[in-house]
Amino acid sequence: MIPVAVFAFRRPDVLARTLEALRGERIPLLIAFSDGPRHAADEPGVRAVREVLHAVDWCPVEIVERDANLGLGRSVRAGAGHVLGRHESAIFLEEDIVCNPGTYAYLSAALRHYAADERVFSVTGWTHPMITPATTRPYFDGKGECWAWGTWRRAWLGADRPAEDVMRDCAARGIDVERYGSDMPKMAAEAASRNLWAVGWWYHHMLSGGLCLRPPRSLCEHVGWDDRATTATPDGLRWRNPPLEPSPPVPMEWPEPIEHPDCPNLWRAAIGDPPRIPHTISPISGASQW
Repeated sequence: MIPVAVFAFRRPDVLARTLEALRGERIPLLIAFSDGPRHAADEPGVRAVREVLHAVDWCPVEIVERDANLGLGRSVRAGAGHVLGRHESAIFLEEDIVCNPGTYAYLSAALRHYAADERVFSVTGWTHPMITPATTRPYFDGKGECWAWGTWRRAWLGADRPAEDVMRDCAARGIDVERYGSDMPKMAAEAASRNLWAVGWWYHHMLSGGLCLRPPRSLCEHVGWDDRATTATPDGLRWRNPPLEPSPPVPMEWPEPIEHPDCPNLWRAAIGDPPRIPHTISPISGASQW
């Protein structure tokens, strides 16, 4: 049983696209978290979202309707803890992530394959030409992902700590907190005030030497770039993927968990940072040390 969890707020039209893309994926269980309104103006959208969720009849559904508004960061942290408290692994989507056919099969196969490999902390269906190495195979990245991602209970333990605390622990262990970009410490400093969760997840990977499996091309796209969206990516439009190609088949052989050496500098180049040159390779995690 690998459920899919969806986080929704007030955009029924976008959510309907995301759910329709999941309809034919043979999902064993959909767990939906419907955030409460921030103010009266949100109430019609929240009600409409719940109508969309209650109309799902193509798989078993559990719906958690919140009276108060948690915001995305608190909603994801609480929801992931709730799901992984009952299931060993799960796949997580925000309401505006539309997946290609075959994405669930691909990610659930990856979750099963690496379930006992503690070097792997997460899997994702999202990548982008700016941060994807020259490869035609799945690859490992030392930076986690927050769009169309999956993980295990074992990897989530401790992931809900404040981002600044995890970043400080990284620094205390000699881990370069700007390894994947100078934007990360800035985001960690703002995580509490802006209700961000992803940067803490990224540093959680780095602190533990955990890796994220990415596909060689994106299996999904973020479709929520509009004035109703609340996003931590102010230049989000530049992160749109080119038109998606069909999802690749589930690999017959999965790669060994070793970070692709190009990943850190691809992330840095994507935000305009200069490259950093690795000088050793860790025999334990396979990650380059900086």
